[in-house]
Amino acid sequence: MIDSTLGRLGAIAEQRWGMVTTAQAAAVGVSRQQLARMAASGAMERVAQGVYRMAGAPHQNHEAIYATWLALGGATMPKTQSGAPSLVAAGITAAIAHDLGDFFLDGFDFMVPTRKGTRLPGVRLRIRRLTREEVGSANGLPVLSVERTIADLVEQWTDLSLVAGVVRDAVLAGRLLAPDRLTTYLEPIARAQMRRDIGRGDGRSLADDLFKLAGIAPEGWAA
Repeated sequence: MIDSTLGRLGAIAEQRWGMVTTAQAAAVGVSRQQLARMAASGAMERVAQGVYRMAGAPHQNHEAIYATWLALGGATMPKTQSGAPSLVAAGITAAIAHDLGDFFLDGFDFMVPTRKGTRLPGVRLRIRRLTREEVGSANGLPVLSVERTIADLVEQWTDLSLVAGVVRDAVLAGRLLAPDRLTTYLEPIARAQMRRDIGRGDGRSLADDLFKLAGIAPEGWAA
């Protein structure tokens, strides 16, 4: 019986970083009480509210982000009409998940297409309807694309020296692949003059100033 239960949970956990939520467990007939007993016996480990890791599953570098995404129901939420995931890591959370820049994780920032409540501590849910092109993947986690992450950091008034660090890391790693798309994302920020400390009123100038701050630009970039 125990082997059968572990098998059902393992089939779910192997899809998402070795972890399973209480809701996912309930869907295959495993109660919260059973999960608690399995955790007490060492067969599982509780890693967040409503989230357990299978014994033997490796720890992940960004496990807190993954566990929070799971706890918010990210694994079972349907995609939006545009085909984008309904729960996407954003802002500093996205930069950390991408392993870009130098940030300290002091909360969790996600985007959702419609209003969604949560009691999880330290979680910020921003309403934003995303296109498929704005969303990428970081080790299986739906996350803003590198270009969209940079624009989002600028929009959120992140310290420009920290944004420049993200740009630098992305260019050096060959992961800033669509600078023209970055300028498109920056355009409304520049037009609204949300950041008067950088740029000259258009997205391309704003992108160029970011590259200058980073001390590097993508191959083929011309201001």
